[in-house]
Amino acid sequence: MKQHRLAAAVALVSLVLAGCDSQTSVELKTPAQKASYGIGLNMGKSLAQEGMDDLDSKAVAQGIEDAVGKKEQKIKDEELVEAFAALQKRAEERLVKMSEESATAGKKFLEENAKKAGVVTTASGLQYEVVKKADGPQPKPTDVVTVHYEGKLIDGKVFDSSVERGSPIDLPVSGVIPGWVEGLQLMHVGEKYKLYIPADLAYGAQSPSPMIPANAVLVFDLELLAIKDPAKAAAEAAQ
Repeated sequence: MKQHRLAAAVALVSLVLAGCDSQTSVELKTPAQKASYGIGLNMGKSLAQEGMDDLDSKAVAQGIEDAVGKKEQKIKDEELVEAFAALQKRAEERLVKMSEESATAGKKFLEENAKKAGVVTTASGLQYEVVKKADGPQPKPTDVVTVHYEGKLIDGKVFDSSVERGSPIDLPVSGVIPGWVEGLQLMHVGEKYKLYIPADLAYGAQSPSPMIPANAVLVFDLELLAIKDPAKAAAEAAQ
């Protein structure tokens, strides 16, 4: 299945690259042109996430040109199968290496971070520090809360931020990653926490997006703005 997905991905990228030299300027004015660019952009990100970041765009373009022009293919099917298998194997090896490096870096980070003044480590391994205290109520697992947040990797790279978007979000306490579920229930409305979430309390070995590596420790600046009335939250969700 992975081999078939790779072949399909290459085919889609080919549609965008076909007939275009890497230095050629491409117009992105019409909806079709923009959509074509979007397909290539999204597929490229997906391939990069899977470790397929060394594809030869000129070879891809040549392949689609030969197919459309009904020319004799330059490589036999048997060779293509072997090439796909080799590329997939190399990509998997890269991802395994990146995952291991991320896990090692995350472990070292948490060990050092636990020694800092003000950082508390819970029984689960979650680390947090109180940035701003308040006396508001604490949410329960069944509550819906309103929060502002900014998520970073341990190198400081921001991967998501409601603060940047300028709009807080509502979410169910029990419907988020385990580190958030635990952290939110420690907080009082009006408080700001910094959460340091081990990979096993975040996304573990699964990478939810190209922005977040597998086995990544996540750092969140989290502000609990409100606990929503359950009936009101349900009514808003139904709208």
